[in-house]
Amino acid sequence: MVATIANALAAYKSAASPAVDLGMPAEDAAGASFSQMLQNAARSSVDTLKAGEQLSGQAAVGKADLTDVVNAVNNAETMLNTIVAVRDKVVSAYQDIIKMSI
Repeated sequence: MVATIANALAAYKSAASPAVDLGMPAEDAAGASFSQMLQNAARSSVDTLKAGEQLSGQAAVGKADLTDVVNAVNNAETMLNTIVAVRDKVVSAYQDIIKMSI
C-alpha cells in the first residue's frame, strides 16, 4: 500500500476531529434535544460496531483488505471504550444523586 498525500491529509483530519462523532451535522447539534442527540450517538455507535463486524467476516473469507479490517476493528474498539466510559459516568452520577440527602 502506497501512502499518498491525500491519504495522509485524510488521516490527519480524522485525528484532529472530535473523538466521538454524534452522527449529526454541527449546525443541527445546537438545536437538537438531548434525547435526539443520544439516539443519534447510539445509532452511530451501532453502525460503527456493525462495520467492524462486517469487515471481520469478510476478512475471514479473504474478501477484505487487511488495512481496512484493522481500521474498522480499531474504530469499533474505540467506540466501545467510549460507550463504556459514558455508561460508567452515568452510573457514577446516578449513585451520587442517590447519596444526596433530601
